[in-house]
Amino acid sequence: MPYGNTFPLWRAAAGQNWPAYVDHSFVRGLKDGSLPREAFLHYLVQDYVFLIHFSRAWALAVTKAETVEEMRLCAGTVNALINEEISLHVKTCAEAGISEAELFAAEERPENLAYTRYVLDAGHSGDFLDLLAALAPCVMGYGEIGARLLAEAGETPYAEWIGTYGSTEYQDVCNDVGALIDAAVKRRLGDDPEASPRWAHLCKRFDMATKLEVGFWDMGLKP
Repeated sequence: MPYGNTFPLWRAAAGQNWPAYVDHSFVRGLKDGSLPREAFLHYLVQDYVFLIHFSRAWALAVTKAETVEEMRLCAGTVNALINEEISLHVKTCAEAGISEAELFAAEERPENLAYTRYVLDAGHSGDFLDLLAALAPCVMGYGEIGARLLAEAGETPYAEWIGTYGSTEYQDVCNDVGALIDAAVKRRLGDDPEASPRWAHLCKRFDMATKLEVGFWDMGLKP
C-alpha cells in the first residue's frame, strides 16, 4: 500500500527490516491460524500496554504540531487508538477471561518498553518529523499487514484481528497519516526532502522503529 509519497521512501530505506516485520512468522501464524492462542493473548496484553504509550506519543504530536490541521489529525488518531483499537483488545481479552484491570496492570516486557520509550524519546528530543518517522512503521505496517491478510487469509481464528486492520476504516487512517506525513515533510523540508541533510536521520528513525516492531513480534511468540 502506498499511503502517500514519503512512506514508500522510508519503507525502502528500511531494506530487509521491513519484510522481516510485515512477513514475520507471527504474522504468518495469524494468516493461517497456526499461531498458538496463548501467544496471541500474550501479544494482545502487551499490545494493550503498547497502545497506552502509543496514544501518549500521538498526544505529544499535538504539542509538536505547527498547524491546526496537524493538531486535528493527531488528535483524531489519539481518539481512534483509545476508543477503537484499545476497545478491540479489551473485548477479545475479556472473552478469554482477562479483565481490563489486569491488562492495565500487566508487567511490561523489555521489548515493549524499548520500543515505546524509543518513540516517546524521538518526540521529546526531536521535532514533529522525528516523532512521525518513529510512529509510522506501526500505523502503516499494520495497515499493510491487514490489507494483505484480508485478501489472502482463509478461515482463521484471527479473522477479527485481520478484519480490524484490513478494514476500510483503518486503511483510511493509514491514508490520513500518510497525507499528514507528506504535508509535514513538505512544510519543513521543502519540495525535495531527499536532498535535505535531515533526510538520512529520518530514514534511520523509521528503520529503528521497524527493527523494534520485529522485536515486538519476536516477544509475542514467547509467552
